[in-house]
Amino acid sequence: MSLREKIQFYMINCKTLPGKLIDLAIIFFNLLICLLFVLETYPISQSTHNILWKLELFIVSLFIIEYMARLYGSKNRWKQVFNIYSIIDVITILPTIIVVLLPAASASISIIKLMRVFRIFRIFRFLRFAADPEFFFGNITAHLLKVVQLLLTLLIIFFVSSGLFWQVESPINDNVSTFGDAFYFTVVALTTVGFGDIIPVSETGRWITILMIFSGIILIPWQVSRIAKEWIRIDKKTITCSQCGLQHHEKDASHCKSCGKVIFQEYEGN
Repeated sequence: MSLREKIQFYMINCKTLPGKLIDLAIIFFNLLICLLFVLETYPISQSTHNILWKLELFIVSLFIIEYMARLYGSKNRWKQVFNIYSIIDVITILPTIIVVLLPAASASISIIKLMRVFRIFRIFRFLRFAADPEFFFGNITAHLLKVVQLLLTLLIIFFVSSGLFWQVESPINDNVSTFGDAFYFTVVALTTVGFGDIIPVSETGRWITILMIFSGIILIPWQVSRIAKEWIRIDKKTITCSQCGLQHHEKDASHCKSCGKVIFQEYEGN
């Protein structure tokens, strides 16, 4: 294989040792970059802040290398640029690059706020792995993958909602000073418990609360229904009835349960 083909192979393949190591490294740094965002919402010393910033620069540099490697190895580079996961990668990288290139003295408050919002969406990088049927090196079943996707959907809803709520409420709401406060409010809001000890005081905060509740109402039942369908079909075989078109039948069925036509299934005898 050429160098380009090798790069493309190892960025996609998760069966070989290099492919596994690349996937594990990317997942680890994804977790770390999200953790950095959370830590920076807490009161920390300037020295600690400097260490976190250097660590962010290092991780984002790796993300840039990953993005360029995927782009270089892709067979269709224009298609790769406009791929949804590539767009997420750019959103991940962009905030740090702008902060580095734009002098602090000339950075407006609106740009700083926008960059902070972009950093929240870094968690979407995990979608690349959960969408892959070979997730976790092909060691989990398709049914278990649906459960992973549900848990990831929950994590993204909670993380993004908490990050956005903290971003708009922390400057004006005394009860929301850290990511933990915002996360607590998100859990209480989405589970409809509603203790009332933390409430949004800004108009934007109220709209974010409405959107987080709607997203929970729509996305979570949708994912649960997908899992339910998979588990219902787990003990069935895909045999299409030639008369009515029903696809899924019990493993020992000799007739279609919809129209009664005889169906043929191969099975092992005693």
